[in-house]
Parts: sequence; C-alpha cells; structure tokens
Amino acid sequence: MKTFELIAPCHFGLESVLKKEILDLGYEISQVEDGRAAFIGDAEAVCRANIGLRTAERVLLKVGSFPAYSFEELFDRTKELPWEDYLPASARFWVTKATSVKSRLFSPSDIQSLVKKAVVERLKTVYHRNWFEEDGASYPIRAFLMKDMVTLALDTSGESLHKRGYRKLASRAPITETLAAALILLTPWRKDRILVDPFCGSGTFPIEAALMAANIAPGLNRSFGAEAWENLIPKREWQDAFDEAGEAVDLTVETDIQGYDADGEIIRAARENAKTAGVEHLIHFQKRDVADLSHPKKYGFLITNPPYGERLEDKEHLPALYRTLGERFGELDCWSEYVITAYEEAERFIGRKADRNRKIYNGMMKTYFYQFLGPKPPKRKRPEHEEPGGV
Repeated sequence: MKTFELIAPCHFGLESVLKKEILDLGYEISQVEDGRAAFIGDAEAVCRANIGLRTAERVLLKVGSFPAYSFEELFDRTKELPWEDYLPASARFWVTKATSVKSRLFSPSDIQSLVKKAVVERLKTVYHRNWFEEDGASYPIRAFLMKDMVTLALDTSGESLHKRGYRKLASRAPITETLAAALILLTPWRKDRILVDPFCGSGTFPIEAALMAANIAPGLNRSFGAEAWENLIPKREWQDAFDEAGEAVDLTVETDIQGYDADGEIIRAARENAKTAGVEHLIHFQKRDVADLSHPKKYGFLITNPPYGERLEDKEHLPALYRTLGERFGELDCWSEYVITAYEEAERFIGRKADRNRKIYNGMMKTYFYQFLGPKPPKRKRPEHEEPGGV
C-alpha cells in the first residue's frame, strides 16, 4: 500500500509526548521540530492516528515541500507538485490556513490565494478542463512557511482533534483536551494510582485520565474529514480502525479519579461531559472548595489548572488561593502535584520550589507546568508462590 509522510502538530513544548505516542502506534518518526512531529504511514495509519493520538491537534498528509523566496517561485513550485495524486476532479479544496515564520513571504492571505490558484492550474492541465465544480469531498489544504521552506499538506482530521465530542459544556478558560492529555502523560500517573483535580472546571483532566484508564481512544466517538477521501483511503480502513479501537476498551477498570470545584453549576457540567464521554462511572465529581482538599490514602497525584487571573479583578485573590493550594498539598501524605498556570508567582505562594518546571504555550499564552514530585510508592511484593514473569 502507498505510504505517506504524515505531520501531527501539537502544543509547543510537548513534542516528546507526541513522539512517544506515534512510536507506540508502531510508526517510524521522520522528523520532530517545534510544535509538530512527522512520521511515515499508509492509509491505515491516517485512520489509526486520527482515532488514537491523544496529544496531536490534527493529522496532515504532506503533499510536498520546497524553498520559495518569491511569490512567483511559490506559484511555480506549488504547480509542480502532483496534486492529481490526491485530489479527484470533483474535489472541493481551499487553503484553510497559511502560517509564515521567519520567511520572506509573510502575507497569509496572499499565500492562500496563490497556492489555490497554482493547484487549479495544475489540475487544469491534468484533467483537461477549464472549470471545476468542486462538488465532491472536501480536501482542505494547509501551508506552512518556515525560514523560506514551504510545506503543503492536506488536513485529514477536519475539526481539530481536541474536539473529542464530549465537552458540550465548558467552564471559563478551559484547558483543551489534547493539552490535558499531554500533561497527564508527562506524569508517572497510571490507572491504578489516585488522581485528584481540585479545580476541575468542566472536568477535562479527570475525563482524559478516565479515557486513558479505560483505554478509550480519543477519536472513537467522532468523525474525520478524510472519511470521505475514498480515492486515498478505502472505507474499510476506517471501519477496521474504529473496530480495533472499540475492541480495546475496558469499562470494567477500577479507578480513583476525583474532580472538585467550588461552583456547583460547573460540577454539574463536568458530570454531563463525563457521561457523554462514557466514563461517568470512573470519576467522582464533588462540589468542594480547595480549602477542603484532603484524601486519606498515600501516593496520589494532584493534576490541575488553577485560576491565574485572566481578569484583572481576579488577580488580587491569587496569592491566597495558591497559598491554600500549597497548604492543602502539604497535608497530603507522599503525594505529587502538577500545576499548569500562567501565574508567575505560583511557586512563591505554593510555598515550595518546583522540582521541575516546563514552559508550555497554551495557544499564544506562555504557561508553566510546575512539577512537585513526591516519593515513589514501594514496589509491590510478588506472592511467594508466583514465579517471576508468571501470569
């Protein structure tokens, strides 16, 4: 089967997490750079990556790349690419987005219109027609310019992959599903460990953790743009990938995942989102202020996105809020705490310097992922009658 180079964009600073996900799916990494990872795969890989990747924003199918220092060169080199290998005569196509970083060509709208025109001119010569109805499947094109190097790709995902389909109700300043999943994967948390989010909002951290625990693929309950690309991806490939993901689900798993928020309406919304995701039985949501945070067991995880003063009037409350978070964390026995926030004074008021600190861009906002590491739990003793490596 024909192979492609596929490009998966992600949040800046989380490329290593995405790389591991791609390798775990069984695909060969061809390149990792700021905000994206590229890998080699066939039609099946397009389906499995869209359904299974938790941290990618979308999956793009690369058509070609080349240097361009002028608009004339951009037009000519775009026209040289074999667009007919990807776009049938009936294709509806447009350049949905163009980005330019440190390149001589920097006008997104001009790049978009010129690439579209070049593709049309190419297809005119191949299909021997002067007009295209564009009444078939949609093939959105994305253009990336980095230091005068142009990359053109088709967007196989359609809606961004962070739209899992479960978050019908959102709190103010929610964290995206892809970012929440990536941050959880940066921690040592596993499904048999405790996870608590004391500022759970619409429930994204607990829900993403529960999806992982039950091995529910993030794209299992949504659709993708490339499902209509029968010239490139046979329908059976999508059905096989959905079947594979469905068979892997384990709803019998036992978890200790909890989400708290001081706002009762928000907690109701979180419960509804968890129900839509099919994991409401795996999460305990409760209206509870951070000042009342406690847990009787050891070796748990706090993973949370506290308020960080999006509005000026909120900023005056932040020192007390982060101080309370630090005090309550200090009362938990042998726990670890992971906090993503844009609040620069977080460590000061939590009362402890983070063991690790990772800079992550949440959209255009610079945030910090503070990691306060607790001790590892003791290894469980193997029963005396059990042989090493036994079942």
